Amino acid sequence: MIPFDEAFRMMMSHAVLTGSERISLDHALSRVLVEKVKADRDMPPFHKSAVDGYACIDPQPHQELGVLETIAAGQTPAQTLTPGFCSKVMTGAQVPQGTTHVVMVEDVNERDDQRVQLNHPGSKTNIALQGEDFKAGDPVLYPGTWLKPQHIAILAAVGHTRPLVALRPAIGLLTTGNELVEPHQQPGAGQIRNTNAIQLITQFQSLSLEVSYPGIVGDQEEQVRQAIERSLEENHLTVLTGGVSMGDHDYVPPMMEKAGVEILFHKIAMKPGKPTIFGKKGDRLIIGLPGNPVSTFLQFEMLIKPLLYKMMGGSYKPGLCRVPLAHEVRQKKSDRDSWKPVRVADGKVHVLPYHGSGHLHALRLAEGFICIPAGTTLLKEGSGVDVRPV
Repeated sequence: MIPFDEAFRMMMSHAVLTGSERISLDHALSRVLVEKVKADRDMPPFHKSAVDGYACIDPQPHQELGVLETIAAGQTPAQTLTPGFCSKVMTGAQVPQGTTHVVMVEDVNERDDQRVQLNHPGSKTNIALQGEDFKAGDPVLYPGTWLKPQHIAILAAVGHTRPLVALRPAIGLLTTGNELVEPHQQPGAGQIRNTNAIQLITQFQSLSLEVSYPGIVGDQEEQVRQAIERSLEENHLTVLTGGVSMGDHDYVPPMMEKAGVEILFHKIAMKPGKPTIFGKKGDRLIIGLPGNPVSTFLQFEMLIKPLLYKMMGGSYKPGLCRVPLAHEVRQKKSDRDSWKPVRVADGKVHVLPYHGSGHLHALRLAEGFICIPAGTTLLKEGSGVDVRPV
Protein backbone atom coordinates (compact mmCIF):
# COMPACT_ATOMS: atom_id res chain seq x y z
CA MET A 1 0.00 0.00 0.00
CA ILE A 2 1.48 3.34 -1.06
CA PRO A 3 0.56 6.95 -0.20
CA PHE A 4 -1.78 8.71 -2.61
CA ASP A 5 0.86 11.27 -3.63
CA GLU A 6 3.22 8.49 -4.66
CA ALA A 7 0.48 6.72 -6.64
CA PHE A 8 -0.40 10.00 -8.34
CA ARG A 9 3.22 10.72 -9.33
CA MET A 10 3.67 7.20 -10.63
CA MET A 11 0.57 7.40 -12.83
CA MET A 12 1.50 10.83 -14.21
CA SER A 13 5.03 9.64 -15.01
CA HIS A 14 3.60 6.99 -17.33
CA ALA A 15 1.23 9.27 -19.25
CA VAL A 16 2.13 9.21 -22.95
CA LEU A 17 0.91 11.65 -25.61
CA THR A 18 -1.16 9.83 -28.22
CA GLY A 19 -0.30 12.09 -31.15
CA SER A 20 -1.71 15.28 -32.64
CA GLU A 21 -3.88 16.52 -35.49
CA ARG A 22 -5.07 19.76 -37.05
CA ILE A 23 -8.78 20.42 -36.77
CA SER A 24 -11.22 23.18 -37.68
CA LEU A 25 -12.36 25.72 -35.09
CA ASP A 26 -15.90 24.35 -35.01
CA HIS A 27 -14.50 21.04 -33.71
CA ALA A 28 -11.93 22.52 -31.31
CA LEU A 29 -14.03 22.76 -28.14
CA SER A 30 -12.52 20.77 -25.24
CA ARG A 31 -9.44 19.80 -27.24
CA VAL A 32 -5.93 20.44 -25.91
CA LEU A 33 -3.63 22.75 -27.84
CA VAL A 34 -0.11 21.40 -28.51
CA GLU A 35 1.40 24.45 -30.21
CA LYS A 36 2.13 28.09 -29.38
CA VAL A 37 -0.15 30.46 -31.28
CA LYS A 38 0.99 33.99 -32.15
CA ALA A 39 -1.01 37.01 -33.25
CA ASP A 40 -0.90 37.74 -36.98
CA ARG A 41 -1.86 41.41 -36.48
CA ASP A 42 -2.33 44.02 -33.77
CA MET A 43 -5.55 43.83 -31.78
CA PRO A 44 -7.27 46.22 -32.08
CA PRO A 45 -5.74 46.67 -35.57
CA PHE A 46 -6.34 50.44 -35.39
CA HIS A 47 -7.39 53.08 -32.86
CA LYS A 48 -11.12 52.50 -32.54
CA SER A 49 -14.02 54.10 -30.75
CA ALA A 50 -15.32 52.34 -27.65
CA VAL A 51 -18.66 54.23 -27.81
CA ASP A 52 -21.09 55.90 -30.19
CA GLY A 53 -20.08 59.55 -30.17
CA TYR A 54 -17.95 62.29 -31.64
CA ALA A 55 -14.20 62.11 -32.26
CA CYS A 56 -12.62 65.37 -31.08
CA ILE A 57 -9.34 67.12 -30.26
CA ASP A 58 -9.10 68.08 -26.56
CA PRO A 59 -12.86 68.68 -26.09
CA GLN A 60 -14.04 71.43 -23.73
CA PRO A 61 -17.42 71.89 -21.99
CA HIS A 62 -19.98 73.79 -24.11
CA GLN A 63 -17.64 73.87 -27.08
CA GLU A 64 -19.29 74.03 -30.53
CA LEU A 65 -17.77 71.95 -33.32
CA GLY A 66 -18.42 71.38 -36.99
CA VAL A 67 -19.06 67.81 -38.12
CA LEU A 68 -16.74 66.64 -40.91
CA GLU A 69 -18.18 63.16 -41.59
CA THR A 70 -19.91 60.12 -40.13
CA ILE A 71 -17.78 56.97 -39.78
CA ALA A 72 -19.51 53.61 -39.39
CA ALA A 73 -17.80 50.44 -38.14
CA GLY A 74 -15.83 48.97 -41.02
CA GLN A 75 -15.29 52.32 -42.74
CA THR A 76 -11.98 54.18 -43.02
CA PRO A 77 -11.97 57.87 -42.05
CA ALA A 78 -11.74 60.15 -45.07
CA GLN A 79 -10.62 63.28 -43.25
CA THR A 80 -8.07 64.27 -40.61
CA LEU A 81 -9.37 66.18 -37.59
CA THR A 82 -8.41 69.84 -37.13
CA PRO A 83 -9.24 72.19 -34.22
CA GLY A 84 -12.87 73.27 -34.23
CA PHE A 85 -14.12 70.14 -35.99
CA CYS A 86 -15.17 66.62 -35.07
CA SER A 87 -16.36 63.44 -36.77
CA LYS A 88 -19.30 61.31 -35.75
CA VAL A 89 -18.16 57.70 -35.06
CA MET A 90 -19.94 54.46 -34.22
CA THR A 91 -18.77 51.90 -31.67
CA GLY A 92 -15.90 49.86 -33.15
CA ALA A 93 -15.20 52.36 -35.92
CA GLN A 94 -11.69 53.58 -36.67
CA VAL A 95 -11.18 57.11 -35.34
CA PRO A 96 -9.72 59.79 -37.61
CA GLN A 97 -6.10 60.86 -37.38
CA GLY A 98 -5.64 63.52 -34.70
CA THR A 99 -8.37 62.23 -32.37
CA THR A 100 -7.65 62.54 -28.65
CA HIS A 101 -11.12 61.76 -27.27
CA VAL A 102 -14.49 60.40 -28.30
CA VAL A 103 -17.33 62.23 -26.54
CA MET A 104 -20.34 60.00 -25.95
CA VAL A 105 -23.40 60.93 -27.97
CA GLU A 106 -25.33 61.31 -24.70
CA ASP A 107 -23.01 64.22 -23.77
CA VAL A 108 -23.60 66.15 -26.99
CA ASN A 109 -26.36 68.49 -28.23
CA GLU A 110 -26.77 67.85 -31.93
CA ARG A 111 -27.66 71.25 -33.45
CA ASP A 112 -28.04 69.78 -36.97
CA ASP A 113 -26.08 67.49 -39.29
CA GLN A 114 -23.31 70.06 -39.52
CA ARG A 115 -22.77 71.29 -35.95
CA VAL A 116 -22.83 69.95 -32.39
CA GLN A 117 -22.31 71.40 -28.92
CA LEU A 118 -20.47 69.45 -26.23
CA ASN A 119 -21.99 69.40 -22.76
CA HIS A 120 -19.66 67.82 -20.19
CA PRO A 121 -17.30 65.56 -22.15
CA GLY A 122 -15.46 64.18 -19.10
CA SER A 123 -11.90 62.94 -19.01
CA LYS A 124 -12.27 59.43 -20.50
CA THR A 125 -10.82 59.09 -23.98
CA ASN A 126 -13.25 56.29 -24.97
CA ILE A 127 -10.65 55.05 -27.45
CA ALA A 128 -9.33 51.48 -27.67
CA LEU A 129 -5.73 51.94 -28.80
CA GLN A 130 -4.17 49.91 -31.58
CA GLY A 131 -2.38 46.85 -30.15
CA GLU A 132 -3.52 47.41 -26.55
CA ASP A 133 -4.92 43.85 -26.41
CA PHE A 134 -1.95 42.24 -28.17
CA LYS A 135 0.50 43.08 -30.92
CA ALA A 136 1.45 41.18 -34.07
CA GLY A 137 3.86 38.39 -33.11
CA ASP A 138 2.76 38.23 -29.47
CA PRO A 139 1.99 34.73 -28.13
CA VAL A 140 -1.74 34.53 -27.43
CA LEU A 141 -2.19 30.83 -26.52
CA TYR A 142 0.24 28.20 -25.25
CA PRO A 143 0.60 24.41 -25.48
CA GLY A 144 -1.48 22.60 -22.87
CA THR A 145 -4.46 24.97 -23.12
CA TRP A 146 -7.76 23.10 -22.77
CA LEU A 147 -9.72 24.97 -25.41
CA LYS A 148 -12.84 26.72 -24.15
CA PRO A 149 -15.11 29.09 -26.11
CA GLN A 150 -13.01 32.12 -25.14
CA HIS A 151 -9.84 30.45 -26.43
CA ILE A 152 -11.53 29.56 -29.70
CA ALA A 153 -12.55 33.22 -30.06
CA ILE A 154 -8.87 34.20 -29.71
CA LEU A 155 -7.90 31.65 -32.37
CA ALA A 156 -10.51 33.16 -34.66
CA ALA A 157 -9.28 36.70 -33.93
CA VAL A 158 -5.75 35.86 -35.11
CA GLY A 159 -6.93 33.82 -38.09
CA HIS A 160 -5.59 30.53 -36.70
CA THR A 161 -8.40 28.41 -38.08
CA ARG A 162 -6.77 24.95 -37.95
CA PRO A 163 -5.12 24.59 -34.54
CA LEU A 164 -2.84 21.66 -33.75
CA VAL A 165 -4.39 19.67 -30.90
CA ALA A 166 -3.67 16.42 -29.09
CA LEU A 167 -5.38 13.30 -30.30
CA ARG A 168 -8.00 12.02 -27.92
CA PRO A 169 -6.85 8.77 -26.28
CA ALA A 170 -8.82 5.63 -27.04
CA ILE A 171 -10.46 4.49 -23.80
CA GLY A 172 -11.83 1.08 -22.92
CA LEU A 173 -14.16 0.50 -19.97
CA LEU A 174 -14.75 -2.89 -18.35
CA THR A 175 -17.08 -3.62 -15.44
CA THR A 176 -16.85 -7.00 -13.75
CA GLY A 177 -19.21 -8.89 -11.49
CA ASN A 178 -21.67 -11.78 -11.68
CA GLU A 179 -23.99 -9.76 -9.45
CA LEU A 180 -24.41 -6.99 -12.02
CA VAL A 181 -27.19 -6.37 -14.52
CA GLU A 182 -27.50 -3.33 -16.76
CA PRO A 183 -29.76 -0.47 -15.58
CA HIS A 184 -32.60 -1.34 -17.98
CA GLN A 185 -32.79 -4.88 -16.58
CA GLN A 186 -34.71 -6.06 -13.54
CA PRO A 187 -32.27 -7.39 -10.91
CA GLY A 188 -32.84 -10.91 -9.66
CA ALA A 189 -32.13 -12.24 -6.19
CA GLY A 190 -28.63 -11.17 -5.12
CA GLN A 191 -28.19 -8.85 -8.12
CA ILE A 192 -27.74 -5.08 -8.42
CA ARG A 193 -27.87 -2.64 -11.32
CA ASN A 194 -24.56 -1.61 -12.88
CA THR A 195 -24.22 2.08 -11.99
CA ASN A 196 -20.44 2.30 -12.38
CA ALA A 197 -20.43 1.95 -16.16
CA ILE A 198 -22.85 4.77 -16.92
CA GLN A 199 -21.30 6.93 -14.17
CA LEU A 200 -17.83 6.54 -15.69
CA ILE A 201 -19.04 6.90 -19.27
CA THR A 202 -20.62 10.24 -18.42
CA GLN A 203 -17.55 11.34 -16.46
CA PHE A 204 -15.50 10.68 -19.59
CA GLN A 205 -18.10 12.47 -21.70
CA SER A 206 -17.80 15.51 -19.42
CA LEU A 207 -14.27 15.76 -20.85
CA SER A 208 -15.61 15.29 -24.40
CA LEU A 209 -14.09 11.80 -24.54
CA GLU A 210 -15.76 8.74 -25.99
CA VAL A 211 -15.50 5.31 -24.40
CA SER A 212 -15.61 1.77 -25.74
CA TYR A 213 -17.82 -0.29 -23.42
CA PRO A 214 -18.44 -3.94 -24.41
CA GLY A 215 -20.77 -4.74 -21.50
CA ILE A 216 -20.47 -6.54 -18.18
CA VAL A 217 -17.64 -9.06 -17.81
CA GLY A 218 -18.48 -12.05 -15.65
CA ASP A 219 -16.35 -13.23 -12.75
CA GLN A 220 -14.61 -15.99 -14.68
CA GLU A 221 -10.83 -15.94 -14.98
CA GLU A 222 -10.63 -16.58 -18.72
CA GLN A 223 -13.37 -14.11 -19.50
CA VAL A 224 -11.61 -11.41 -17.49
CA ARG A 225 -8.23 -12.14 -19.07
CA GLN A 226 -9.58 -12.05 -22.62
CA ALA A 227 -11.44 -8.80 -21.98
CA ILE A 228 -8.28 -7.19 -20.59
CA GLU A 229 -6.14 -8.37 -23.51
CA ARG A 230 -8.64 -7.16 -26.09
CA SER A 231 -9.00 -3.76 -24.44
CA LEU A 232 -5.24 -3.29 -24.17
CA GLU A 233 -4.87 -4.00 -27.89
CA GLU A 234 -7.57 -1.51 -28.84
CA ASN A 235 -7.12 1.33 -26.34
CA HIS A 236 -4.49 3.62 -24.87
CA LEU A 237 -6.17 3.47 -21.47
CA THR A 238 -8.28 0.69 -19.98
CA VAL A 239 -10.38 1.31 -16.88
CA LEU A 240 -11.94 -1.57 -14.94
CA THR A 241 -14.28 -1.56 -12.00
CA GLY A 242 -14.73 -4.42 -9.58
CA GLY A 243 -12.71 -7.55 -8.93
CA VAL A 244 -9.59 -5.72 -7.71
CA SER A 245 -9.61 -6.63 -4.02
CA MET A 246 -8.68 -9.88 -2.25
CA GLY A 247 -11.86 -11.96 -2.50
CA ASP A 248 -12.13 -15.44 -4.00
CA HIS A 249 -13.62 -14.01 -7.21
CA ASP A 250 -11.45 -10.91 -7.51
CA TYR A 251 -9.66 -12.05 -10.64
CA VAL A 252 -8.51 -8.71 -12.06
CA PRO A 253 -4.98 -8.50 -10.54
CA PRO A 254 -3.85 -12.02 -11.53
CA MET A 255 -5.52 -11.77 -14.93
CA MET A 256 -3.78 -8.44 -15.57
CA GLU A 257 -0.48 -10.22 -14.97
CA LYS A 258 -1.50 -13.14 -17.23
CA ALA A 259 -2.32 -10.58 -19.93
CA GLY A 260 1.26 -9.31 -19.74
CA VAL A 261 0.61 -6.26 -17.59
CA GLU A 262 3.37 -4.97 -15.32
CA ILE A 263 1.71 -4.07 -12.01
CA LEU A 264 3.09 -0.74 -10.80
CA PHE A 265 1.06 -0.47 -7.64
CA HIS A 266 -1.86 -2.22 -5.92
CA LYS A 267 -3.53 -0.48 -2.97
CA ILE A 268 -3.44 3.20 -2.05
CA ALA A 269 -3.48 4.47 1.54
CA MET A 270 -6.81 6.28 1.21
CA LYS A 271 -10.50 5.64 1.67
CA PRO A 272 -12.49 5.12 -0.33
CA GLY A 273 -10.41 3.57 -3.08
CA LYS A 274 -7.81 1.49 -1.24
CA PRO A 275 -7.77 -1.54 -3.62
CA THR A 276 -7.01 0.59 -6.74
CA ILE A 277 -4.49 -1.11 -9.03
CA PHE A 278 -2.40 0.39 -11.85
CA GLY A 279 -0.20 -1.16 -14.49
CA LYS A 280 1.11 -0.93 -18.04
CA LYS A 281 1.83 -3.08 -21.05
CA GLY A 282 4.19 -1.24 -23.34
CA ASP A 283 2.68 2.22 -23.75
CA ARG A 284 -0.83 0.98 -22.87
CA LEU A 285 -2.11 1.83 -19.38
CA ILE A 286 -4.65 0.04 -17.24
CA ILE A 287 -6.25 1.04 -13.96
CA GLY A 288 -8.56 -1.13 -11.88
CA LEU A 289 -11.00 0.57 -9.51
CA PRO A 290 -13.04 -0.84 -6.63
CA GLY A 291 -16.61 -1.75 -7.50
CA ASN A 292 -18.23 0.58 -4.97
CA PRO A 293 -19.63 3.63 -6.79
CA VAL A 294 -18.26 6.38 -4.53
CA SER A 295 -14.77 4.87 -4.81
CA THR A 296 -15.11 4.77 -8.59
CA PHE A 297 -16.40 8.34 -8.78
CA LEU A 298 -13.68 9.74 -6.51
CA GLN A 299 -10.80 7.89 -8.15
CA PHE A 300 -11.88 9.17 -11.54
CA GLU A 301 -11.69 12.73 -10.21
CA MET A 302 -8.45 12.19 -8.27
CA LEU A 303 -6.44 10.01 -10.66
CA ILE A 304 -8.04 9.35 -14.02
CA LYS A 305 -8.99 12.92 -14.93
CA PRO A 306 -5.46 14.29 -14.27
CA LEU A 307 -4.00 11.31 -16.17
CA LEU A 308 -6.20 12.02 -19.20
CA TYR A 309 -5.27 15.70 -19.17
CA LYS A 310 -1.58 14.76 -19.23
CA MET A 311 -2.11 12.16 -21.96
CA MET A 312 -3.46 15.02 -24.07
CA GLY A 313 -0.65 17.43 -23.20
CA GLY A 314 -2.57 19.38 -20.58
CA SER A 315 -2.36 19.80 -16.81
CA TYR A 316 -5.38 19.40 -14.55
CA LYS A 317 -5.65 21.88 -11.68
CA PRO A 318 -8.71 21.12 -9.52
CA GLY A 319 -9.01 24.62 -8.04
CA LEU A 320 -9.06 23.92 -4.31
CA CYS A 321 -10.82 26.47 -2.13
CA ARG A 322 -10.30 26.81 1.63
CA VAL A 323 -13.54 27.09 3.60
CA PRO A 324 -14.29 26.78 7.36
CA LEU A 325 -16.15 23.74 8.65
CA ALA A 326 -19.76 24.31 9.72
CA HIS A 327 -19.47 21.60 12.39
CA GLU A 328 -16.88 19.33 13.95
CA VAL A 329 -15.99 16.07 12.21
CA ARG A 330 -14.96 12.96 14.12
CA GLN A 331 -13.79 9.58 12.92
CA LYS A 332 -12.75 6.47 14.80
CA LYS A 333 -10.12 5.13 12.42
CA SER A 334 -7.35 7.31 11.04
CA ASP A 335 -4.96 4.83 9.45
CA ARG A 336 -5.50 6.30 5.95
CA ASP A 337 -6.40 9.61 4.35
CA SER A 338 -10.19 9.75 4.40
CA TRP A 339 -12.18 11.63 1.75
CA LYS A 340 -15.68 12.85 2.60
CA PRO A 341 -18.36 14.30 0.29
CA VAL A 342 -19.37 17.85 1.20
CA ARG A 343 -21.47 20.79 0.15
CA VAL A 344 -20.82 24.49 0.74
CA ALA A 345 -23.59 26.71 2.14
CA ASP A 346 -23.45 30.15 3.75
CA GLY A 347 -19.70 30.20 3.31
CA LYS A 348 -19.14 27.02 5.33
CA VAL A 349 -18.44 23.36 4.58
CA HIS A 350 -21.05 20.79 5.54
CA VAL A 351 -19.98 17.14 5.51
CA LEU A 352 -22.81 15.11 4.03
CA PRO A 353 -24.23 11.97 5.65
CA TYR A 354 -21.94 9.22 4.38
CA HIS A 355 -22.02 5.53 5.20
CA GLY A 356 -19.10 4.34 3.12
CA SER A 357 -18.00 3.76 -0.46
CA GLY A 358 -21.23 2.01 -1.43
CA HIS A 359 -23.36 5.00 -0.40
CA LEU A 360 -24.13 6.30 -3.91
CA HIS A 361 -26.87 8.61 -2.65
CA ALA A 362 -24.23 10.62 -0.74
CA LEU A 363 -23.10 12.03 -4.09
CA ARG A 364 -26.50 13.55 -4.83
CA LEU A 365 -25.76 16.85 -3.06
CA ALA A 366 -21.95 16.65 -3.16
CA GLU A 367 -20.21 19.74 -4.50
CA GLY A 368 -16.79 18.45 -3.58
CA PHE A 369 -14.69 16.33 -1.24
CA ILE A 370 -12.46 17.14 1.71
CA CYS A 371 -9.57 15.06 2.98
CA ILE A 372 -9.14 14.14 6.63
CA PRO A 373 -5.44 13.27 6.82
CA ALA A 374 -4.23 9.99 8.24
CA GLY A 375 -3.69 10.28 12.01
CA THR A 376 -6.50 12.83 12.42
CA THR A 377 -9.59 11.84 14.37
CA LEU A 378 -11.09 15.30 14.94
CA LEU A 379 -11.55 18.42 12.87
CA LYS A 380 -12.98 21.26 14.95
CA GLU A 381 -15.87 23.49 13.91
CA GLY A 382 -14.54 26.54 12.10
CA SER A 383 -11.24 24.98 11.10
CA GLY A 384 -10.27 25.61 7.49
CA VAL A 385 -10.42 22.69 5.05
CA ASP A 386 -9.57 22.47 1.35
CA VAL A 387 -12.60 21.59 -0.78
CA ARG A 388 -11.83 19.76 -4.01
CA PRO A 389 -14.76 20.55 -6.31
CA VAL A 390 -16.43 17.90 -8.45
